[in-house]
Amino acid sequence: MGFGSGSGSGGHSNFKYVVTAFLAPLPSILFYLSFLNHLNTSGSESDSDSESDLFSLDTLWTWCYHHPLLLANALFFLNVNVLFWLISHIQKSHWMIDLFWTMIPLMIVHYYATHPLAQYNWWRSRIAIVMTWVWSLRLTHNYFRRERWLWGAREDWRFTDMSHQYGKHWWWVSFFAVYLAQQVFQIGVCLPLYVVHSVNEPLNIWDFFAIIVCMCGVVIAYFADTQLHDFVTRNDKLKELGKPVVPNLDKGLWNYSRHPNYFGEQLWWWGLVIFAWNLGHGWAFVGALINSMCLAYVTKLVEERMVKQNYRAEAYRLYQKTTSVWIPWFRSSTIGGKDKTT
Repeated sequence: MGFGSGSGSGGHSNFKYVVTAFLAPLPSILFYLSFLNHLNTSGSESDSDSESDLFSLDTLWTWCYHHPLLLANALFFLNVNVLFWLISHIQKSHWMIDLFWTMIPLMIVHYYATHPLAQYNWWRSRIAIVMTWVWSLRLTHNYFRRERWLWGAREDWRFTDMSHQYGKHWWWVSFFAVYLAQQVFQIGVCLPLYVVHSVNEPLNIWDFFAIIVCMCGVVIAYFADTQLHDFVTRNDKLKELGKPVVPNLDKGLWNYSRHPNYFGEQLWWWGLVIFAWNLGHGWAFVGALINSMCLAYVTKLVEERMVKQNYRAEAYRLYQKTTSVWIPWFRSSTIGGKDKTT
């Protein structure tokens, strides 16, 4: 990604954010590589259950060996929750958690695939890894495109609103509201990736159905975000020319759904759930369910924000009456219409 077009202090600040972003995840990465190196040098085999192998490791490495899911949570807590939270106070911004939402699942899937206790169908694992790369690259590209290829340009507006809401208490509330919450969401939605690398069963028709659902989600989210980006860009140009802006995006996918990008993202996570269900671990749906419930609340916040903007309030209220919230569907008549909640 580019360093942005700023110069002087702006360019220096951007470079500082780049360096911070690259260094921030290193503690977890180095710890895990040390763990793998310890297993290799001690002569332990990843698929061995013998007591001699287990007791050749010290207490820490033994715990890491036997508890891959707990280790993932421990690394997330220390590296993301604690370290990222401390960095946010130094930088006075929570921008970095948004960037890493696009990258952490990629790290998690490689972690599950390389853990010594992993067992899996080779093709299913590679499919899951490649699809996660595609998902991550798509979302990372959209993040930097939205931020005009700058690092640390701004934090999520919801965090800014919460900082005003909690005032002097925000310094500690942010640990729970921004970082600990991310652990619940990200570890949760990635549970199917843990299942994929815990069960070795041949591919079947449900795997291909899961692939179709996941990739449809990525494609829908890509086109929805691209249409939104083009809309915002056109409005920015109209502002520069002193012309009235278009109050609402209702073309393309946005003609059938008020939040097609959210719908695409949900298809991706629920597609991964199909993999887990197919392998006999339907309980892994809990992460996607929590994420969907959170996104429903976020949708409510976004729409409340939209109708508070005077130049678009009337148009958006009409849009609410005629257009589905998430699931794409044909627009309805405004006569006697109510807010669509599909």
